[in-house]
Amino acid sequence: MVARPTRRALLLAGSGAVTLSVGGGFAARELTRPRPGPAPELPDAPAGDERLVRRESAARGRAVDFWTAVPAGHGDGRGLPVCLVLHGASATPRDYARFGLARFLTDATRRGTAPFVLAGATGGRLSWRPSGADDPQRMVREELPAWCAERGFDAGRVAAWGWSMGGFGALLLAETFPGWLRAVAAFSPAVRGGDAVLTGVARLRGTPVGLWCGRQDGLLSEVRALARALPEPPVRAEYADGRHDFTYWGTVIPDAFALLGSALARP
Repeated sequence: MVARPTRRALLLAGSGAVTLSVGGGFAARELTRPRPGPAPELPDAPAGDERLVRRESAARGRAVDFWTAVPAGHGDGRGLPVCLVLHGASATPRDYARFGLARFLTDATRRGTAPFVLAGATGGRLSWRPSGADDPQRMVREELPAWCAERGFDAGRVAAWGWSMGGFGALLLAETFPGWLRAVAAFSPAVRGGDAVLTGVARLRGTPVGLWCGRQDGLLSEVRALARALPEPPVRAEYADGRHDFTYWGTVIPDAFALLGSALARP
């Protein structure tokens, strides 16, 4: 009999690597040594203007990595809406190039999805909730949009996407600030009965929610319970063969990006 993975093991799944070639005139540089972990099959599309810089976060009381990606063919992304990216427990923005997120974004626009920008910063392992003076949720709500506005992005049209711990964080963000996000896409969100997301689920009314989870993921029953508990049916609730890693999540990124692009394109 195969033992069920522990919740901690699930949250720590999917770590990444990587050497990042950043756009916008930045030279390629090695940011961190490669780390083992599943990676998605990447689309045959280039990254556009992809950047990783350090920013001082007052909300977190430290410097954080701030990552952005603009789809190829859309210059520096000026005027484009923004999807905020909330990572899982074992990933950081330094892993996003290995996951190919910028390439998936370009591929989505080439397939007809309305263009948007991806933007994310390091949130630590606090489930995107405040802990003492460290408040990654406030960083996402206040500082990330301000940093995006400085780049000329349209920070008035915002959605959120996250996986595992980040999926939990994206849903909690939508509940904490009802009506702010155009949509939420959550891959295998690390939810469970009685947690903050489930107890506050009524506040998701009016926010389009997409849920994806692998059938071999230990969180599947919890994600299905969340789908049933939503005050309105999710705009997506997809369950296919796959585990709690980017080998599976990469297969559903195109569907999620289509949903997010449609929500962000609304006037």
